[in-house]
Amino acid sequence: MKRIDHWLTPLLTPRSVALAGASRTVSAIMTTLNELGFDGPIYPVNPRREEIDGVACHPSLTDLPEPVDLAVLAVADERIEEQLGLAIKSGARAASIFASCVIDEDAEKPLAERLAAMAREVNLPISGGNSMGFCNYEAGIRINSYPFSDRDPGSMTFLSQSGSVFGAFTNNNPRLDLNLAVSCGRELTVSAADYMDYALELESTKVIGLFLETIRDPQGFIAALEKSERRGVPVVAVKAGRTEKAAKMAVSHSGALAGDDMAHDAVFRRYGLLRVDTLDELAASMLMMNVGRPTGPGDLATIHESGGERELIVDLADDLGVPFAQINEQTVARLAERLDFGLAPENPCDAFGTGHDFDGMLRDCFQALVDDPQTALGVFFLDINQDNWYSPACAAACMAVRNNTKKPIALATNYSAVNHHDIAAQLTAEGLPVLDGTVAALKAVRHAFHLRDWRERPRDVPAPVDAAVKERWRGRLVTGEAFDEADGMALLADYGIGVPQSRVATTKHEAEEAANTFGFPVVMKTAMPEIHHKSDVGGVVLDITDVIALRAAYDDLAERLGPRVLVEPMVTGGVELVLGVTIDPQFGPMVLVGAGGVLVEVMGDVAALVAPAPAWEVRRVIDSLAVRKLLNGVRGGPPLDAEAAVEAVVRLSVLAADLGDRLRELDVNPLLVREKGAVALDALVVCA
Repeated sequence: MKRIDHWLTPLLTPRSVALAGASRTVSAIMTTLNELGFDGPIYPVNPRREEIDGVACHPSLTDLPEPVDLAVLAVADERIEEQLGLAIKSGARAASIFASCVIDEDAEKPLAERLAAMAREVNLPISGGNSMGFCNYEAGIRINSYPFSDRDPGSMTFLSQSGSVFGAFTNNNPRLDLNLAVSCGRELTVSAADYMDYALELESTKVIGLFLETIRDPQGFIAALEKSERRGVPVVAVKAGRTEKAAKMAVSHSGALAGDDMAHDAVFRRYGLLRVDTLDELAASMLMMNVGRPTGPGDLATIHESGGERELIVDLADDLGVPFAQINEQTVARLAERLDFGLAPENPCDAFGTGHDFDGMLRDCFQALVDDPQTALGVFFLDINQDNWYSPACAAACMAVRNNTKKPIALATNYSAVNHHDIAAQLTAEGLPVLDGTVAALKAVRHAFHLRDWRERPRDVPAPVDAAVKERWRGRLVTGEAFDEADGMALLADYGIGVPQSRVATTKHEAEEAANTFGFPVVMKTAMPEIHHKSDVGGVVLDITDVIALRAAYDDLAERLGPRVLVEPMVTGGVELVLGVTIDPQFGPMVLVGAGGVLVEVMGDVAALVAPAPAWEVRRVIDSLAVRKLLNGVRGGPPLDAEAAVEAVVRLSVLAADLGDRLRELDVNPLLVREKGAVALDALVVCA
């Protein structure tokens, strides 16, 4: 039995086990442990039975001859609290709970909270509740409330907050080469982050797959992702609860408090987690990440024995943003020399032709594509069927190429229901992963490229603001005095964000002086501190071209809203973005960027970044937005200064990191991106 020095070792690799509960469940777990060759003592506990399967029962956990590593509490919810208390009293070093930990007409403090408090007081790791247990294949230990098939230990860790997903992944797909699988459940004292930390201590772990409903230990989760980067272990995850309705279901289903999904995206991007949408994509991406070969520079090369399916894949790859390698003239010549007449020497390549020497032609053409210096990764698309002679011959051609290159190679089906169970498992075990489904396979390729690019990212760090500036604004924010727009603009300027010239006026004469100083046209806005959304109350007058119009605008604003106004030059031309600062309850300060002006509510084209945000990440986020195309220039117009927008977001992210704990919200709408530079035209600052 392999054991590591970790606080979860008594739970996941116990030397002794007590089984308290119904005889049927206890018997099933005992049988499993015996079949696995567990060589430590097993103590069944049941006050109504003298023995189970020939092993003497103990009436209580406190009657055991020794404190055990793991106490399995296979009892009903109504008895969990009592049994956990006995386990703690007996000196057990860990516990496993299958029950939901929810009871009718519970006390003011729910059962789950009481159990967690009891366990934390003595630092007791608990698997569950509302859990299907765990399968530690590397240690030869399975503690489950349901029968699970055995498998040889591998190199993938799978952690699931859904019991059904845990069962689906551990019981059905032998290609998932698991060393550890855990049904995390309610995570009373042990979170997914803790299991990740344990898995990253195992030398065998090469990939971690997650099914998450929530992240209960945000800082521990980030620490685990940082550790995964140091170890070079990719982490792939489905994060459910993306929509408001799904998030509410998560709360009622497993006690999860699903955070804002945009914040999750920001954290995943920052720390290199590969987020997937479906279980099929999760499995395909885990298999791709487990290839064990680095993805080098370049793009995708694919080989096909169907022209129609090739067209389908080209369409889907374009939709998904998966680029094909631009092969060179030498590769084109190699293909042309080998292909049957009428087949085009190109990538992706249809290489079947007349069918003469089909496997040799597929092998040689695929090899030519993979050898091209612009190819980073090769995929052989084949609807493989294990009951004919044709598919194994094609698979052998793919394997030959795999064995003749150091680049990642995979075989992918277009139809996930093909009859290939045994041959797919065999090929994957031999180092050629078989990925099911066109979209899942292409997304796995995209994730491989994304991980490569993330690992090669620049390591730039945003420059800090002067310490005196930071402390001055922290002091200002803590006073609780309301910010007007002039204050907000001054704050932005101190953090290096471009703002227009402006002047506060409290009389019509002062407003005229300001306009004459700047020159017409000008903008006039209400500067009354208590008005946060000026446009909503008619508090902004644009394009004032002369003194008469200025006086009329001032009289109107002063009468309706108050005498204090802000005058600034009229700035035109460019594309409007919205920037903002928000404080996520789990992950702290975030900076937002998206399509601004009226588009912010119409398009919802907004993304978040963890603050502070480096330029490489801001650039990547802006490039992913729909509004990015407008920055390239529209209808023959000149391109706009996208780098100025990047710098503005970076500077705002530094502000968010410095002052976020003293802000309730901060909005810049719009940030006007022009041919040269970017300028914030409006600022809303609300103190915490």
